[in-house]
Amino acid sequence: MDYLNDDRIVLLLDAGGTNFVYSAKQFGRDIVPPLTKPAYGNDLDVCIKKMIEGFQEIISQLPKKPAAISFAFPGPADYPKGIIGDLKNLSGFRGGVPLGSILQNAFHIPVFINNDGDLFAYGEALTGILPEINKELTEKNNALQFKNLVGLTLGTGFGGGMVLNQELYQGDNAMGMEVWLMGNRFDVNAFAENKISTAAIINTYSQYSSDKNLMPKDIYEIAMQQKPGDAKMAQRAFEIFGQNLGEVIANLITLFDGVIVLGGGIAAAGNLFMPGVMDILNSYFEIENEKYSRIVQQAFYYNDKQQKSKFLESTSVAISVPGKEEKLLYNPRPKIPIAISKQGAGESILLGAYTYALKQLG
Repeated sequence: MDYLNDDRIVLLLDAGGTNFVYSAKQFGRDIVPPLTKPAYGNDLDVCIKKMIEGFQEIISQLPKKPAAISFAFPGPADYPKGIIGDLKNLSGFRGGVPLGSILQNAFHIPVFINNDGDLFAYGEALTGILPEINKELTEKNNALQFKNLVGLTLGTGFGGGMVLNQELYQGDNAMGMEVWLMGNRFDVNAFAENKISTAAIINTYSQYSSDKNLMPKDIYEIAMQQKPGDAKMAQRAFEIFGQNLGEVIANLITLFDGVIVLGGGIAAAGNLFMPGVMDILNSYFEIENEKYSRIVQQAFYYNDKQQKSKFLESTSVAISVPGKEEKLLYNPRPKIPIAISKQGAGESILLGAYTYALKQLG
């Protein structure tokens, strides 16, 4: 998709629990300043009225009529139908609210609503890390190219999305990639999000330290010895976080096989938690004195210069075809990259919403 040369305008919304931020993109970039308004999420009628007013204010600044509205919104929801379920952070939404139809009736243009994890993955697949990786592989004369991507968001919660062959995977009930509820190898009484979130880092650190009421940023600075505190325990909190994340990624890679990209606030601490991730991915099961690799592929941390260089290097060998002069390239140990988003989760979600609308419009 050549979205950088597409002149259609898409209205966008960044829906938080406190504020809604309205914007619009054309040619892959913002064309008006973002507009921030209170969400009024506890009063459905006021929330929708103000949402329509917010979009109208953006439209008044545009050079032409927008082609669509597209944005991420919290679930549970029937996203293909644009129906929002019972929300925690926006308590006015209860019992099934046909938000997509309401906005479509108000503006008479298509409306697309998706999960933020889905749009993060879609934005990274079409505009972010996946095309960047493929470009760098080509520049290194490596024939390997990727078509599939899983995006994982690390923050207050743990979310994800999957893109298969440039198409967003949503599932039959629009509930694909509910990664937060995956099992936990290290604690059978916990699910993934219990150990992969801001609360997980806070709880791990406070459990073994006298320092209380700290946020992950504080714990990160303690780990980096930028402020006083128990540096070893702070480092250990991120290591445990990484090991739990690594186990989820290992399970996903086993089923999925493609690029893994991480985003969200905690992703900025990759230097502390990624060693734990890679330890799990490159580990072994040992059964009856026989070792089995945790994943079939060889995993590389793409944001590390040395690992990136090894990943980009072609390790394929030429295999002769009996009776023919041709040769086939064969890679005896497939590779897979684990990367941290460069454009950031917020921008990837907006670009995901933008490109998703353009592709659905045709």
